[in-house]
Amino acid sequence: MTTTTTRKTTLRATDLSCPSCVAKIEKALTTLPGVEEAKVHFETGRIVVQHDASSATANDLVAAIARAGYQARVSAI
Repeated sequence: MTTTTTRKTTLRATDLSCPSCVAKIEKALTTLPGVEEAKVHFETGRIVVQHDASSATANDLVAAIARAGYQARVSAI
């Protein structure tokens, strides 16, 4: 039996300038293995990601956002 470690991680984006940024970040996150859902709140820069922590770590989430051209930091795990 395989056990998954589902976690909700909250990040904060520092450089969202337009609503299309939301779509780019959500796509970058949801294509990572283990990510079930990603919601980006444009007005606040808050990003909430539901993911399997054994497949996608918080560092993986930050790296995926960086590859999409944005900066983010973890604010809560």
